[in-house]
Amino acid sequence: MSTQAAIDIDREKGNFSYDTTYDYDAGIGLNEGVVNYIADVKGEDDWVRDFRLKALEVFNSKPLPTNWATKDLENIDFDKFRYYLSKGQEPSRTWEDVPDDVKETFERLGIPEQERAFLAGVEAQFDSEAAYSRMKDELAKEGVIFVGSTEGLKEHPEIFKKFFGKVIPTGDNKFSALNSCVFSGGSFIYVPPGVKVQQPLQAYFRINAENFGQFERTLIIADEGAEVTYMEGCTAPKFETTTLHSAVVELVALKGAKIQYITVQNWSANVFNLVTKRGLAEEDAEIKWIDCNIGSRLTMKYPGVILKGRKARGEVVSIALAGEGQHQDTGAKMIHAADETTSNIISKSISVGEGRSTYRGQVHIPKHLQGCRNNTECDALLINANSRTDTYPAITVRGDDNSVQHEASVSKVSAEQIFYLMQRGLNEGEAMSLAVNGFVNDLVKQFPMEYSVELKRLIDLEMEGSVG
Repeated sequence: MSTQAAIDIDREKGNFSYDTTYDYDAGIGLNEGVVNYIADVKGEDDWVRDFRLKALEVFNSKPLPTNWATKDLENIDFDKFRYYLSKGQEPSRTWEDVPDDVKETFERLGIPEQERAFLAGVEAQFDSEAAYSRMKDELAKEGVIFVGSTEGLKEHPEIFKKFFGKVIPTGDNKFSALNSCVFSGGSFIYVPPGVKVQQPLQAYFRINAENFGQFERTLIIADEGAEVTYMEGCTAPKFETTTLHSAVVELVALKGAKIQYITVQNWSANVFNLVTKRGLAEEDAEIKWIDCNIGSRLTMKYPGVILKGRKARGEVVSIALAGEGQHQDTGAKMIHAADETTSNIISKSISVGEGRSTYRGQVHIPKHLQGCRNNTECDALLINANSRTDTYPAITVRGDDNSVQHEASVSKVSAEQIFYLMQRGLNEGEAMSLAVNGFVNDLVKQFPMEYSVELKRLIDLEMEGSVG
């Protein structure tokens, strides 16, 4: 794999926006008229419109979660967001056909270079719709499908409809219901039996508009024996007003298939990032989430795997960095539903200033199963006296032939450590960066080379001035 950088996630790299004229604007606020407007603009079938309208009813009937992050969530006013903005273009297949302002945005973020360097396919979403979508010709010849969700619904309904909303039902939570009524954009991927996609497929989600909500819907299906790696990056400019991001991601790994899903988010501090991600692993299949959460005002994200088939495997590897005024509420869910299934959760968090990190996990193994195993590791690092971290593991294991192990630790970078490193020529920020990078180094190695270098660079930026 190439060692060129996939996404330069320098904190300030994404802090820009362009004045954009939108051909389609659903207006401010959420109601039945907005949902019908989205369905009309997209020219959707009646079953999709009905799906959206029923989801709106579910959203309106469900209260905000009351058992965690309540104080932060109460700051969200759903009547002040715009739920659909589009320039009206179909996703371009060549970079030259992308509208100029959109093209300039993604060129500044480095997307064309990444595609040429090492990616098998790229999708770039600008606000509500994909502006660019392209995959290498040889993959198309093998039957691989990589398009936006809008195209997937229209061009491949026989596959899309079979799995759509099956892993994450509309009523799963308030925000999955919100996504279900206004979803737009996201990726649809289907990999045929036995096809192994050697290079990653990548999507990049960009919020450009103020007072906007982005609600992409991603569905990835790996058929029997297939393999695929998907990477997503996310950025938004810094606005004074609140921005909302509420995605739904469904993964389906059929017998013997493997899916690896990698996320690097670098949201600005005005973004509420409320995401539902879950995979379904059939017999001898494997789903692995690799997750890096940096930025946002509040992130609530708990990637999960339903281990449905015998010898299915699920893994979540996550890093969360909560800076000043930020709350990273992240974790994982592993639901064992077959014999000899295996799950692994490794979570590391760093809290800086008055930043708060929370691990929230669920592992469930019922008593009728045999030979199931889970390993959960949660490690937190506090940088300052006012930093906060919490761990809420919920592990339910029954039966005599299943095993679980759980380990959690909280540590703090000591003044002695920093003093020791400064005596060897490092300044205070460099010393802190070295200590923090050492803390997450074993997980960073699991990210592709294209990301690991940039993660370390971003940690360096976050640690500047963090001591004191």
